[in-house]
Amino acid sequence: MALPDPSTSTPTATKLPEHPAYRQIMAVFAAADAPLRARAVCEAMDLEIAPSNVNNVRLKLKRLVERGILTEPEQGLFTQPRP
Repeated sequence: MALPDPSTSTPTATKLPEHPAYRQIMAVFAAADAPLRARAVCEAMDLEIAPSNVNNVRLKLKRLVERGILTEPEQGLFTQPRP
């Protein structure tokens, strides 16, 4: 049994996490024309601007950065990668 040649394999597309909040976050970024902070994402999602909500959104944004779905050009500032 031979292993596949890594140079011919195609990279797998990064999958968005299953939770509906991630789809809402991506919809906010699709409509945005500039990088956003977690607080602005909360406002766009009509969430109460409370520290717990902002922190939860920030953690989700960081998770999307780890998966390569979003980028963080400056600390706390998130955007979609440009092709």
